[in-house]
Amino acid sequence: MNYFLQLVKKITIFSLVAAGAFTVAVLYYMEFQLPDIDALNTVQLQVPLQILTSDGKLIAEYGEKRRIPIPFNQIPKPLINAVLATEDQRYFQHPGIDIPGLARASILLIATGRKEQGGSTITMQVARSFYLTRHKTFGRKLREILLALKIDHKLSKQKILELYLNKIFLGNRAYGVAAAAQIYYGKQLSDLSIDEYAMLAGLPKAPSTLNPLANPVAAKKRRDHVLARMRELNYIDEKTYKTALAAPLNASYHDLQTQVKAPYAAELVRQQLEQMYGDTIYTDGFNVYTTVDSRLQDFANQAVHNNLLAYDARHGYRGPERNLGVPNLNHMQEWEKTLSNIPTVNGLEPAVVVDMTEKTATVLRSNGKLVTISWQGLAWARRQINADYLGRMPHKASDVLQLGDLVRITPVGQEWRLAQVPKAEAGFVVLNPTNGAILALVGGFDYQHSNFNRITNANRQPGSSFKPFIYSAALDQGYTLATVINDAPIVVENPTDNSLWRPQNDEKRFYGPTRLRVGLIHSLNLVSIRLLEQITTSYAVSFAQRFGFTPAQLPPTLSLALGTASVTPLQMATGYTVFANGGFKVVPFAIDSIRSSQGQVLYQAKPLTACNNCQTPTAGANTPPDNTHAPRAISAQNAFLITSALHDVIQMGTAERAQSLKRNDLSGKTGTTQNQVDAWFIGYNPNYVALAWMGFDQPQSLHEYGNKAALPMWMEFMQYALKDKPDHPAEQPPGIVSIKIDPLTGKRAAPNDPVAQFEYFMTPYVPDEDKAASAPAATQPNKNNNVGGGSNTTGQEGGIY
Repeated sequence: MNYFLQLVKKITIFSLVAAGAFTVAVLYYMEFQLPDIDALNTVQLQVPLQILTSDGKLIAEYGEKRRIPIPFNQIPKPLINAVLATEDQRYFQHPGIDIPGLARASILLIATGRKEQGGSTITMQVARSFYLTRHKTFGRKLREILLALKIDHKLSKQKILELYLNKIFLGNRAYGVAAAAQIYYGKQLSDLSIDEYAMLAGLPKAPSTLNPLANPVAAKKRRDHVLARMRELNYIDEKTYKTALAAPLNASYHDLQTQVKAPYAAELVRQQLEQMYGDTIYTDGFNVYTTVDSRLQDFANQAVHNNLLAYDARHGYRGPERNLGVPNLNHMQEWEKTLSNIPTVNGLEPAVVVDMTEKTATVLRSNGKLVTISWQGLAWARRQINADYLGRMPHKASDVLQLGDLVRITPVGQEWRLAQVPKAEAGFVVLNPTNGAILALVGGFDYQHSNFNRITNANRQPGSSFKPFIYSAALDQGYTLATVINDAPIVVENPTDNSLWRPQNDEKRFYGPTRLRVGLIHSLNLVSIRLLEQITTSYAVSFAQRFGFTPAQLPPTLSLALGTASVTPLQMATGYTVFANGGFKVVPFAIDSIRSSQGQVLYQAKPLTACNNCQTPTAGANTPPDNTHAPRAISAQNAFLITSALHDVIQMGTAERAQSLKRNDLSGKTGTTQNQVDAWFIGYNPNYVALAWMGFDQPQSLHEYGNKAALPMWMEFMQYALKDKPDHPAEQPPGIVSIKIDPLTGKRAAPNDPVAQFEYFMTPYVPDEDKAASAPAATQPNKNNNVGGGSNTTGQEGGIY
């Protein structure tokens, strides 16, 4: 007996020593071999890139995973209860592992020989999702258990549950419960009902196959199981339980709802971010605040949409996209499916004509509904015979449509209107002239239809909208707005092929001696060409670089006076900011700040700003760096004189229809290129520079001038952008005087001259009493300032119209 007791004692001592050694080994392994879990306190979950307006409205989101991390105190209690009831009911009692659960899983393994998932706690799932693979091996399971114990020891239960609910995959690109609430219900997490919380809580078991979109029957069964568990554990009462059981499955896919439509701006920003940070932008949860003003962006979107449709309607109806045949009941479902696969283009919805009366047409929409288009919505559709000619006006619906026509429709108030996707394109950009911030950007009619950004990437000829830069160069050489230039025929020989270029004004008229102000107001081509000839093209090309243009874009020929440069609309708008801000060169930018998902500022834009009351260096090769103020491109006096002349373009020139805006602080210039291929209007006041452009991607004639195709777009934008804002005319800088002149000769007027007009002058160039404000002793015309082109080529725009 004594021997037996001594043996038991030895075995017990050995067992205790072995157990102690094993425990020490486990603790050593946990401490030194397992990953350091302190990083979980500051873990960076994969969060998509969000691009927002300057006022915090969502423009776009980029990233494979949709996730909206939320802290534990913002997770609704009913959802926590639903998750715990289903996944880990003893979560707040166990030390990270559930011994009874592991025991059940072990017994099942011994009984069946199968390795099941059972026994995993929420803490173990966190350990697996952050540190381990999903391969079911004994080694991985042991590491999972040890990691769970370590995590539970180091982190609070609330932090672990927060990590779990933000990390877990819940199907359909949803990672975390907040993203799942948005995707399945289109709601904030706090706005869900008990049955919806139960649905989300049931998803972790099999998110791809049990979600309500993939398998509604299995999803409802799983939801009801969660509700039953919640009732068993008294998380909900009987009434709530029965009400939730009876609730229908109301889940549906909710795509990301952006708050502002600015896809071209979003893509511009995304490309810049990728250059700055690489692919990490899609996972690191950057919140990028752009310079885009949501209010101005909405106005710009509407202006482009309305005016492209108006232009398209003026040029006739091109007919249906195709005909699907004679409608009958058997076709309806098939056509509905066809329509559902055709994208809506900027509000222009596909539809099929299924019935007509003499003055109406009934069409089938993709949602299966029928709508009737009244004669008011059809009467515009005069058939387009070719680009130059429209057929007779329609008198009945059958003059426009046939049964089975696949067409486009758009809502107008409470009615529907026949429409068509425009073939022409348009662009619009708004800049803050003080610092170059892009306040609104529309790169085309519809981003999904064409993602080519015409504002930043299209190289087009600016036509007469380029003339202010030529006139500014002349003012820099001592010319004045009263300088008289002869608007008379000119013939230039092209030495490359001996052809002759005979530019003309638009009206095929010549106006004789003309002051520069009048020449710019009415966009007279011959005045501009002769002016460029006098200041020389080499000087004009050099001078234009002050506005941001490059020599490669500017032909060193007299045609430059008519805008034959090749520039982007953004460059043109940037050039006009120099006139609007008093003579400073600013750089356009779209990113204001970048913040991490924790709110830390990673980047803050510090643009150079225009400051008329500051001492700033003049732009040039030897200009010292200035980290605050934009460099001066032209004098304040030069900018004021050009602004004054462009103000008169609106008051009495090519853009006089803009007088309907009833403002006294607007200046601008129309532009139309050869054969009316491009139409422009660029206008501004001290607060905004806004550019409207219209043309075809494959150049062809618009058959309209800039004051008809582009100016109304600009006017519609300005009407809303400046509503209730006071006039803000440009301030007259020192060094400018106003003197009465004879409007015909440009000479200083006699004291009692009844037709005398006031004109502004820089003080060094005020005309003497007996001298006209003629051209300065100019350089001799450059004999090589010739241009290419045929012998009868006409000039761009020009003329009083």
